[in-house]
Amino acid sequence: MATRKKKASPPKRKPGRKAPAKRAARKPVARKPATRKPVARKPVARAKAAATTPALVQRKVPEGLRLRRLSVGLTVNDLQRSLAWYRDVIGFVVTDEWRVEGTLHGVEMRAGSAEIFLGQDDWKKGRDRTKGEGLRIYGRTVQDIDRLAALIKSKGGVLSHEPQTQPWGERDFGVVDPDGFRITFSSGA
Repeated sequence: MATRKKKASPPKRKPGRKAPAKRAARKPVARKPATRKPVARKPVARAKAAATTPALVQRKVPEGLRLRRLSVGLTVNDLQRSLAWYRDVIGFVVTDEWRVEGTLHGVEMRAGSAEIFLGQDDWKKGRDRTKGEGLRIYGRTVQDIDRLAALIKSKGGVLSHEPQTQPWGERDFGVVDPDGFRITFSSGA
Protein backbone atom coordinates (compact mmCIF):
# COMPACT_ATOMS: atom_id res chain seq x y z
CA MET A 1 0.00 0.00 0.00
CA ALA A 2 1.36 3.42 -0.93
CA THR A 3 1.94 5.91 1.83
CA ARG A 4 2.05 9.67 1.63
CA LYS A 5 4.48 11.93 3.38
CA LYS A 6 2.90 14.79 5.23
CA LYS A 7 4.13 18.29 4.54
CA ALA A 8 6.04 19.77 7.40
CA SER A 9 3.89 22.40 9.08
CA PRO A 10 5.47 25.78 9.87
CA PRO A 11 6.75 26.13 13.45
CA LYS A 12 4.22 27.57 15.87
CA ARG A 13 4.85 31.07 17.20
CA LYS A 14 4.17 32.27 20.64
CA PRO A 15 1.49 34.95 20.83
CA GLY A 16 2.81 38.48 20.51
CA ARG A 17 5.98 37.56 18.63
CA LYS A 18 6.70 38.74 15.12
CA ALA A 19 7.37 36.35 12.32
CA PRO A 20 11.07 35.95 11.56
CA ALA A 21 12.37 37.95 8.62
CA LYS A 22 12.62 36.04 5.33
CA ARG A 23 16.09 35.35 4.05
CA ALA A 24 17.17 36.91 0.81
CA ALA A 25 17.09 34.50 -2.10
CA ARG A 26 20.47 33.24 -3.20
CA LYS A 27 21.73 34.35 -6.53
CA PRO A 28 22.42 31.50 -8.91
CA VAL A 29 26.07 30.77 -9.39
CA ALA A 30 27.24 31.22 -12.94
CA ARG A 31 28.68 27.97 -14.17
CA LYS A 32 30.81 27.39 -17.15
CA PRO A 33 28.88 25.36 -19.72
CA ALA A 34 30.24 21.91 -20.32
CA THR A 35 31.91 21.69 -23.67
CA ARG A 36 31.12 18.68 -25.76
CA LYS A 37 33.48 17.34 -28.26
CA PRO A 38 31.68 16.91 -31.59
CA VAL A 39 31.21 13.32 -32.61
CA ALA A 40 33.25 12.60 -35.69
CA ARG A 41 31.23 10.81 -38.33
CA LYS A 42 32.47 9.11 -41.37
CA PRO A 43 31.51 10.92 -44.59
CA VAL A 44 29.27 8.03 -45.70
CA ALA A 45 27.43 7.90 -42.36
CA ARG A 46 26.99 11.70 -42.40
CA ALA A 47 25.53 11.61 -45.92
CA LYS A 48 23.24 8.71 -45.01
CA ALA A 49 21.98 10.49 -41.87
CA ALA A 50 21.26 13.65 -43.89
CA ALA A 51 19.40 11.66 -46.54
CA THR A 52 17.15 9.88 -44.03
CA THR A 53 16.36 12.97 -41.94
CA PRO A 54 13.28 14.69 -43.38
CA ALA A 55 13.66 18.40 -43.99
CA LEU A 56 11.25 20.59 -42.05
CA VAL A 57 8.76 22.25 -44.34
CA GLN A 58 7.45 25.72 -43.57
CA ARG A 59 3.64 25.64 -43.36
CA LYS A 60 1.73 27.82 -45.74
CA VAL A 61 -0.41 30.65 -44.46
CA PRO A 62 -3.32 30.24 -44.36
CA GLU A 63 -2.75 26.71 -43.19
CA GLY A 64 -4.09 23.84 -45.29
CA LEU A 65 -6.17 20.88 -44.17
CA ARG A 66 -4.73 18.79 -41.30
CA LEU A 67 -6.69 15.66 -40.41
CA ARG A 68 -6.25 13.35 -37.44
CA ARG A 69 -8.39 10.58 -38.93
CA LEU A 70 -10.36 9.81 -42.06
CA SER A 71 -13.36 7.48 -41.99
CA VAL A 72 -15.31 5.88 -44.81
CA GLY A 73 -19.07 5.56 -45.20
CA LEU A 74 -20.45 2.88 -47.52
CA THR A 75 -23.98 2.49 -48.84
CA VAL A 76 -24.73 -1.24 -48.94
CA ASN A 77 -27.43 -3.39 -50.57
CA ASP A 78 -28.10 -5.59 -47.52
CA LEU A 79 -27.11 -3.97 -44.23
CA GLN A 80 -27.51 -7.16 -42.15
CA ARG A 81 -25.27 -9.15 -44.53
CA SER A 82 -22.58 -6.43 -44.64
CA LEU A 83 -22.75 -5.93 -40.88
CA ALA A 84 -22.21 -9.67 -40.34
CA TRP A 85 -19.29 -9.72 -42.83
CA TYR A 86 -17.42 -6.76 -41.34
CA ARG A 87 -18.06 -7.95 -37.77
CA ASP A 88 -17.69 -11.74 -38.01
CA VAL A 89 -15.23 -12.15 -40.89
CA ILE A 90 -13.04 -9.03 -40.74
CA GLY A 91 -13.25 -8.28 -37.00
CA PHE A 92 -14.84 -4.83 -36.70
CA VAL A 93 -16.87 -4.01 -33.59
CA VAL A 94 -20.23 -2.20 -33.72
CA THR A 95 -19.96 1.08 -31.80
CA ASP A 96 -23.28 2.72 -32.76
CA GLU A 97 -26.52 1.94 -34.57
CA TRP A 98 -29.05 4.18 -36.33
CA ARG A 99 -32.66 3.06 -36.21
CA VAL A 100 -35.80 4.67 -37.59
CA GLU A 101 -39.02 3.42 -35.99
CA GLY A 102 -37.15 0.32 -34.80
CA THR A 103 -35.65 -0.53 -38.21
CA LEU A 104 -31.87 -0.61 -38.51
CA HIS A 105 -30.69 1.90 -41.12
CA GLY A 106 -26.98 2.18 -40.37
CA VAL A 107 -24.10 1.22 -38.12
CA GLU A 108 -20.77 2.67 -37.06
CA MET A 109 -18.01 0.10 -36.68
CA ARG A 110 -14.46 0.30 -35.38
CA ALA A 111 -11.27 -1.76 -35.63
CA GLY A 112 -8.44 -0.12 -33.70
CA SER A 113 -8.60 3.58 -34.61
CA ALA A 114 -10.26 2.95 -37.99
CA GLU A 115 -13.96 3.68 -38.40
CA ILE A 116 -16.36 2.53 -41.07
CA PHE A 117 -19.99 3.53 -41.47
CA LEU A 118 -22.45 1.23 -43.22
CA GLY A 119 -25.82 2.55 -44.40
CA GLN A 120 -28.72 0.70 -45.98
CA ASP A 121 -29.31 1.75 -49.60
CA ASP A 122 -32.73 3.41 -50.01
CA TRP A 123 -32.73 2.51 -53.75
CA LYS A 124 -33.60 6.09 -54.82
CA LYS A 125 -30.78 5.92 -57.40
CA GLY A 126 -31.89 2.54 -58.74
CA ARG A 127 -31.34 -1.07 -57.80
CA ASP A 128 -28.88 -1.77 -60.61
CA ARG A 129 -26.29 0.71 -59.31
CA THR A 130 -22.77 -0.77 -59.20
CA LYS A 131 -20.99 -0.29 -55.89
CA GLY A 132 -17.27 -0.33 -55.20
CA GLU A 133 -16.13 0.72 -58.68
CA GLY A 134 -13.14 3.06 -58.65
CA LEU A 135 -12.62 2.79 -54.89
CA ARG A 136 -10.10 0.87 -52.82
CA ILE A 137 -9.88 1.15 -49.03
CA TYR A 138 -6.45 0.69 -47.45
CA GLY A 139 -5.97 -0.43 -43.86
CA ARG A 140 -2.53 -0.52 -42.27
CA THR A 141 -1.80 -2.72 -39.26
CA VAL A 142 1.13 -3.84 -37.15
CA GLN A 143 -0.33 -7.35 -36.98
CA ASP A 144 1.21 -10.27 -38.83
CA ILE A 145 -0.37 -10.07 -42.30
CA ASP A 146 -0.13 -13.80 -43.00
CA ARG A 147 -1.85 -14.69 -39.72
CA LEU A 148 -4.53 -12.05 -40.30
CA ALA A 149 -5.23 -13.40 -43.80
CA ALA A 150 -5.43 -16.96 -42.43
CA LEU A 151 -7.84 -15.81 -39.69
CA ILE A 152 -10.12 -14.10 -42.23
CA LYS A 153 -10.07 -17.22 -44.44
CA SER A 154 -10.88 -19.44 -41.43
CA LYS A 155 -13.99 -17.31 -40.83
CA GLY A 156 -15.22 -17.77 -44.40
CA GLY A 157 -13.60 -14.73 -45.98
CA VAL A 158 -12.31 -14.95 -49.55
CA LEU A 159 -9.10 -13.14 -50.42
CA SER A 160 -8.88 -11.24 -53.71
CA HIS A 161 -5.12 -11.70 -53.51
CA GLU A 162 -3.04 -13.76 -51.11
CA PRO A 163 -0.42 -12.14 -48.84
CA GLN A 164 2.47 -10.84 -50.92
CA THR A 165 5.42 -8.54 -50.42
CA GLN A 166 5.25 -5.45 -52.60
CA PRO A 167 8.35 -4.00 -54.32
CA TRP A 168 8.35 -1.09 -51.82
CA GLY A 169 8.56 -3.51 -48.88
CA GLU A 170 5.00 -3.69 -47.54
CA ARG A 171 3.31 -7.04 -47.16
CA ASP A 172 -0.41 -7.01 -48.00
CA PHE A 173 -3.48 -8.99 -49.03
CA GLY A 174 -6.87 -8.01 -50.41
CA VAL A 175 -10.53 -8.78 -49.80
CA VAL A 176 -13.77 -7.73 -51.49
CA ASP A 177 -16.83 -7.06 -49.31
CA PRO A 178 -20.34 -8.34 -50.18
CA ASP A 179 -21.08 -5.18 -52.24
CA GLY A 180 -17.83 -5.18 -54.21
CA PHE A 181 -15.85 -2.65 -52.15
CA ARG A 182 -12.15 -3.59 -52.32
CA ILE A 183 -10.03 -3.50 -49.17
CA THR A 184 -6.28 -3.99 -48.89
CA PHE A 185 -4.72 -4.72 -45.51
CA SER A 186 -0.98 -4.12 -45.20
CA SER A 187 1.86 -3.95 -42.73
CA GLY A 188 4.46 -1.21 -42.96
CA ALA A 189 7.78 -1.66 -44.67
